[in-house]
Parts: sequence; C-alpha cells; structure tokens
Amino acid sequence: MLSQQDLNQIAQKGITQDQVEKQLEEFKNGFPFLKIEAAAGIGKGVVSPSESEKADYIKKWDEYKTTGKKIVKFVPASGAASRMFKDVFAFVDAAYDVPTTDFEKKYFANIEKFAFYDELDAQCQKNEGKGIKALIADGNYKAVASNMLKATGLNYGQLPKGMLLFHKYSEGARTPMEEHLVEGALYASSGKEVNVHFTVSHEHMQFFEDKVSAKKSQYESQYGVKYNVSFSEQKPSTDTIAAAADNSPFRNDDGSLLFRPGGHGALIQNLNDIDADIIFIKNIDNVVPDRLKKDTVDYKQLIAGILVDLQAKAFSYLKKLDTADYTHEDLEEMIRFLQRDLCCRKSDIKDLEDADLVIYLRGKLNRPMRVCGVVKNVGEPGGGPFLTYNQDGTVSLQILESSQIDKNNQEYMKMFTEGTHFNPVDLVCAIKDYKGGRFNLPAYVDKSTGFISSKSKGGKELKALELPGLWNGAMSDWNTIFVEVPLSTFNPVKTVNDLLRDQHQ
Repeated sequence: MLSQQDLNQIAQKGITQDQVEKQLEEFKNGFPFLKIEAAAGIGKGVVSPSESEKADYIKKWDEYKTTGKKIVKFVPASGAASRMFKDVFAFVDAAYDVPTTDFEKKYFANIEKFAFYDELDAQCQKNEGKGIKALIADGNYKAVASNMLKATGLNYGQLPKGMLLFHKYSEGARTPMEEHLVEGALYASSGKEVNVHFTVSHEHMQFFEDKVSAKKSQYESQYGVKYNVSFSEQKPSTDTIAAAADNSPFRNDDGSLLFRPGGHGALIQNLNDIDADIIFIKNIDNVVPDRLKKDTVDYKQLIAGILVDLQAKAFSYLKKLDTADYTHEDLEEMIRFLQRDLCCRKSDIKDLEDADLVIYLRGKLNRPMRVCGVVKNVGEPGGGPFLTYNQDGTVSLQILESSQIDKNNQEYMKMFTEGTHFNPVDLVCAIKDYKGGRFNLPAYVDKSTGFISSKSKGGKELKALELPGLWNGAMSDWNTIFVEVPLSTFNPVKTVNDLLRDQHQ
C-alpha cells in the first residue's frame, strides 16, 4: 500500500511507518467511546470555594510567586481568523448589495464600535478614495467589507485572531496578543519576569514576532515587568494521514500522501518542550478590556493557589513514601487525599496489601496535575467536566467533548446535555515531579481518545484524524481538579459581531 516514495515523504515529516499504519487502522476500526460514571457538578467533582478560602488560596499563589519558580503563560494562537468572518465573506459573495441578514445589519449598524474602525476607515480612504461613512451613504457596503477581509485592505480574513484589533483604549486599540501580555503581568509574574509562549502557524510567525517587538517595551514600562516572549509551531511530526472513503491513504493529484494538522492535541508536544514549574493555558480569543479584568485575574490566582496547595500536599506524601517511614494510618490519609481532593477513585482499593497500595499511591500521586476553571453551562458548544472510567478501572475527572460520547446511549447523552458546567479552556498546570524533574507529557496521553471527522479536498470526500485534544485525551492521565469560576471569565470571540458584546466594548 505504501511505496518507497510514500515512505520517503513520511520520513521527511518525522513520522514513522508504524505510526501511519496505526492511523490507517484507526480509520478502519474507529475509536472506543468512553465509559462515564456521571457529569461533574458542585459537590461531585467541582469545587466552589468560599470567600475566605478564595483569599487563602490567592495568598498561597502570591507566596509561591516569590519562591523563584518559573511560571509560563501558554497561549494557543495558531488559528486563522477566517471563521470569525464567515458571514462577512458570504455577504461579499452574495447576489445582493445591501445588508440583508440580521448578522449583516448588526455589523454595519454598529461598525463604528469596532476597535478596528479607524484602521479600516484609513484603508477605505486609501483604496476607495472615500471613508466608511461615505461608502455606506453611497450604498457601497461591499467595498467596506472587502477592505476588512482582503489582502489589499486589513487582510482580517487571513490573519490570526491574535493579531486583530479587539478592544479600544484612549492610547490606541489592542490585539488579543497584547491583552495576554497584560494578563501575564497581572497574575503570572515571578520576580518581575513574565514568560509568555504563543503557538503560531509558520506563515504568521514573523508577523507575531514583529508585533511583540513593537509593543513589548510599552507594557514593560506600564506594568514594571520584563517580558520573555517565545513562540513555537505545531510540529510536522504531529500531522496525521488523511484517508479515502475506503480507508486507504488519500492522495493528492500528484499521487503524494495527504497529511493534515492533528488538531490542538498536537500541542502537547509544544507544551512538553517548555521548561517551567507552572503553566497557565488559555485560548487567544478569551480576553476582555482592562475595565473587566479583575474577575479574570482573581480567579486565575485562585485556581493557581489551589494547584500549588494540592501539589505541595502530593509532594509531601511522595517524600514520605520514599522514606518508608509511614504507618497504615498515613496510607489511609493519602487515600483520602487522592479520593476526596483529587477525585481519583479505585473501587477495590481496600483489597490491596500495603506494598501494592504504596505502588498504586505513588503512581497516582506522581503525575502531572492541573486545575481547570469551569463555568455554569449556558448552552455554549463544547466539552464539559465528567467523572470517567480510565483504562486501569479507576474513575477520575476528565473534560469530554461530544465526539467522545456514544450518541446512542441515552443515559450518557442525558448527562451531557444536562451537565451543569462547561469547559472554557481555563487551565493551570504543574508539570514537574516532586524531585524537580520534568514529566514526559506524551506518556500521559490516552491515545484511544482521538476522533475521525469528514472533510473534503478538491471536491473529493476524505476522512481526517484528530489527535486526542490538548485538554481532553492528551491530559487524560493527569490529576485533575475542577473549580467553578464565574461566567465573566469566559468571553470568547467566535464571530466578528461578538466584539459588539458589552464584554468587548
């Protein structure tokens, strides 16, 4: 099935023949659905700290930041913004010339409210000889939209989200990239140093680097910090082969194999390359203007405080196990910590002899840890927190997407649709062990949690393989804690009109 030319192409991407053959098998066999115990909620896997507990945890985080540990803010930022403008592209290509749909009417009626208005107006003046107001008065709406989308204008249809102007300020509009720099100074600094890492696509790398160089000193001066900003690209070795309808390799017109990016789960490799003690992860578009940042900052510090507090307890238990100076009561205390605080349960744990129990406890305590903020479910599409069975028979907390759930299982679908909480991608992660060594994060991926989707290329249908998602299967074997955070911390921008919401004005 694979020719020597195919094998050469595979090797050039840093992928092995075995990996490709396994992926082709996965197209044939599919992925198993997960076995679910229950949706997580308050008192059942989701923690909701009291006001005094919040203050204590924030204090713990403040103290941790003075210990010289390395803290990094990790921002997946490689996606192009084209989906944000799907409706505007449709308008430009439509048979009619004036705003007709509700979306189009809202966009043009409120166009002055967008942070990019002044830049767009200047582009219209340059390219059309008239500003936005004059073009609209002439009924030339499409010229305005084209100048926003096309390369001859702002090129917003092709730029990454992180480079678009999102928020207005008196000193000038800010991009999401800048808002993340500001956030880093407010909750992720250590010794006045702020480490921020963006994952970007190859074609946008220079643009990101130039923009950071142009803006960094402004925010260093404003917040009294020094920024260390780094970048990485999704590795070619994390691409996955595409398959035809019969599960054979899909081929391009020149006969070569088609490989596609493996989804955000590929970023576990980028995360693994970062040398840090604590890493915050948040999507590029989930940012708000300064006037609304307080909740974001407070709750980021809260979940970080919970993380370092739990990590310190796990480390103390592991060190005690190393000394062999522990009692059966000590082991029972560790079991309670594992089950109550880390929500990891084993039904037959009482049947284990002390020697086997120590092995079990060490294995579960000595692994990466993450605290995830979850918000009350308001019907947004995406995953949620669940108590799920693992391959070793234990039950632990996981973030699940709908693709991981058997749609034919009515009980599971009821759990998913009636779940009380939603995953806004609000994570803080501890990726070093109790001896200071770095965990090898790919070793904690549940490889059986990928999924297959239908795509097309050149008019031909194909099957695409997505790797286990970064905060789903890629972190399956981590210790996970869910904390309720307010909806005010979740403000994604999926369409350009989302920027008209109060949270982005």
